[in-house]
Order: sequence, then C-alpha cells, then structure tokens
Amino acid sequence: MADQNILLTGANGFLGGYTKSSLMQSGALDTLARSGATYNVDLASAGPTLNKSYDLVVHSAGKAHVVPADAVEAQKFFDVNVRGTQNLLKALELVPILPRAFVFISSVSVYGLESGTNISETHPLNASDPYGRSKIQAEEMVAAWCKKNQVICTVLRLPLIVGKDAPGNLRSMVNGIRKGYYFNIAGGTARKSMVLARDVADIILTVSETGGIYNLTDGFHPNFRELSAEIARRLNKSTPSFNLPLGLAKLLGKVGDLLGNRAPVSSAKVQKIASDLTFNDDKARKMIGWKPTPVLQGLEI
Repeated sequence: MADQNILLTGANGFLGGYTKSSLMQSGALDTLARSGATYNVDLASAGPTLNKSYDLVVHSAGKAHVVPADAVEAQKFFDVNVRGTQNLLKALELVPILPRAFVFISSVSVYGLESGTNISETHPLNASDPYGRSKIQAEEMVAAWCKKNQVICTVLRLPLIVGKDAPGNLRSMVNGIRKGYYFNIAGGTARKSMVLARDVADIILTVSETGGIYNLTDGFHPNFRELSAEIARRLNKSTPSFNLPLGLAKLLGKVGDLLGNRAPVSSAKVQKIASDLTFNDDKARKMIGWKPTPVLQGLEI
C-alpha cells in the first residue's frame, strides 16, 4: 500500500495507542484526542476544523463500556459515541476531498448478549443497554454516510481487548492476582472471546482496502481459569487456587440485588461471569486473512 494521509481518533486511548504505533509506519498520521494530538477537541461537544483531506480515517474514539450509575452517565454514551461520530463525519464533509476509506471501531456489545457461543456477524443487533445501543446507532450512521459518499466502510466488532496496561475488568483481574486476592467463580470455566490490541491495530490497513463488518477474536476464547493462570505465571505469582462455588455466588448475587447499586455483585453479574460468550471470526479469516495470535501466547501485563 502506498503512503497515505491517515486520521486516527481516540489516539490516546488504550487501543488507540496500539493503532497509532502501527499506522505511523504506513503514512502521514494525524491524530485527534482531547489533548496531546494534532487536533485537540472533544468530539462529543464539537467537530474538529480539519486542515487537509485524508485517505483513511480510523475512528477509535468512544466512551468505554462501564455500567452507568444514573441517567446522566447513560446519556454520555450517546454524547460521545453517537454525537461524537456525527461531529466527525460533518467535519470530514468540509474538506475538499472525502476519505477513500473509513474504519469504525465498534463492539460485540451490539448483539446484546450475555451468553452464547460462536456468534457471527449475522446475529441481530439486540443491545438494550446504553453502551450497546450507542454503538448500534453509530454503526448505522457510519454505514449510511459511507454509502452516500461512496467511501469504503469497515466496522470492527471487538470483544475484550487485551494488551499492556489494559483497562476495565482485565486490569482488575491483573491487580487482584498481583495482590493475591483474585479468585475464580464456578471453577472459572466460562469461555470468553478476547483479542490482542496489537493484532487489531495491525489489521486495520488491510481491512480498510476491503470494507465490511467483522468480528475479531483470537479464535481460542480462553476461560477465566486459563487466563488467570497465565497472568499469574507472567507476574511470578501463585496460580489463583480459591474457587467460589456457583451456588454460593448466586446467593451473594441475590443479596446484591437487594442492596442495589451499592453492591459489588448481583445475580446478573454472577450469571454473566459463569456463562460462555464467544464470537465467530470466520468471515475475517476468509475475507481479510485474519491470523491472530492466541491471547494466552501474546499476553502482555
């Protein structure tokens, strides 16, 4: 691929950092973030004033998946993920030439599932939570805009993203193992789809040439016991040995239901932890030559 002008949003985020490092080797890269970027702007509030046209736009900026404490927090998903996307698209229309390709970083949360196996891109988008619904709306907006303007459109639906200093639940697991208080629930046998951040970053240029909607996973889908054991090994810590039986976990979940938002656990959380949730990435393997590294092999702490 010839050198090209590339714009990356969310460049200071977790996945954005990996993507920035990968794309810097492939052309002239400009970045967009709240600070420390080529364009310093909060997309939820306003669009950037772009000073040139871009061949490729990678839209990685977004509000991550957390449980909102109230309606105000829930609205932030739509402010960032939907309005922010709209502001970016409007800004792109104000430069002389539209991009040739647009890559949108989405999530498997759009399917709205807490359990299931081998879920493909054809599954209905049934998300009912604010995060999932905001990602659906953003996907639809990007697809319609690309179709209208004849821009190659790519949507990457990602599961848990794994890499050095990963945020969210993975960070909590690493910290728990490091400090010796992590334990598995129901034997830690539930399998979850995961993908290495660097593998996602490295496939973006290739997939931007093709377009389409793709689930990306490592194809192995480790369970919690396997993942926690590998993290412990890399930290030179003992493998977590304590296991909370499912029956007791469900009892604690019911207590949490009574306590409401103040409780660290609920019946829904217990059910989620104890259930398989895996996604099928056969389409990416066939269409774009997706050959990911197993997470347990490429894990960085």
